Amino acid sequence: MSDEEPDQQLSDDQKLEIAKWFLTNSPAGEIQYISKDIRSVLMDDRLYNKAASEAFPIYNKNHLISVEMPNRSGDAVVTTFAELSDTEYLDPRTAQVAVVDHVKQVCIDVRPAADEELCSLYIEEFRCDLDAEILKYVGEAYKKGVCSVYCINGKDAEGPGLDFELAVVITAARCSPQNFCNGSWRSIWNIEFKDELQVVELKGKLQVGAHYFEEGNVQLDASHECKDSTIFQSPEDCALSITNIIRHHETEYLASLEGSYLNLPDTTFKDLRRKLPVTRTLFPWHNTMQISLTRDITKELGIK
Repeated sequence: MSDEEPDQQLSDDQKLEIAKWFLTNSPAGEIQYISKDIRSVLMDDRLYNKAASEAFPIYNKNHLISVEMPNRSGDAVVTTFAELSDTEYLDPRTAQVAVVDHVKQVCIDVRPAADEELCSLYIEEFRCDLDAEILKYVGEAYKKGVCSVYCINGKDAEGPGLDFELAVVITAARCSPQNFCNGSWRSIWNIEFKDELQVVELKGKLQVGAHYFEEGNVQLDASHECKDSTIFQSPEDCALSITNIIRHHETEYLASLEGSYLNLPDTTFKDLRRKLPVTRTLFPWHNTMQISLTRDITKELGIK
């Protein structure tokens, strides 16, 4: 009787979870390629469709993908801040709602946003001025970058005296599979306007992802969190101040990443090597016979 246990077949639930893991953890711009491979491995359209329908929305929101609206009015960002339903995402800049096919990663329809889905005129003044400044910054800093500003708390405030919160989302991707590399930048800034304290507090989360797969597989997944604040001013002055803070922190983080990778050969890679062997002595390349295995064996056996 063989001691080897027979191969255990995975259950449908296990296959589903594995497929979802691969899809949700796909590098930027590669989920469509990976989904084709998963479909061919599963050989079960029912399982694949279930995995795709659950994994694609998670991936799309995590990666802040943008979809072009059919009427060419702009790009809508797929983010939890804009989510009205499983497939509907608000674009505050155009006051439209994009209907998204998550698996195909396209916008299939748009509709005008309802009044209750938009913020009050008072909040909109702050949101709109900030959106205009962020749009200019992203156009200068990120090639093919997309951004949006959402009101995520206190959207119904009609005037001064109440706190509210905006969220700035910036996303940019550069995909070049023919050159075996893809990458993305994602930043989310939560901005709290505290009326009583007359202060604006910012919390940012910056994420960089890169994947190089020419004759290998190297991935970068880096993130950075930061905080800052400014005084509560007019909508226009707040927009300028907040944008300058965001520009400063993002530029600083990018510069620190570039600096650390420029120094890789002289620092990190060198530190990966043992400076001395366990004997704490350098290998005597000039006279290898002094540690020759043959000489040791000859001496041990008394061979002349």
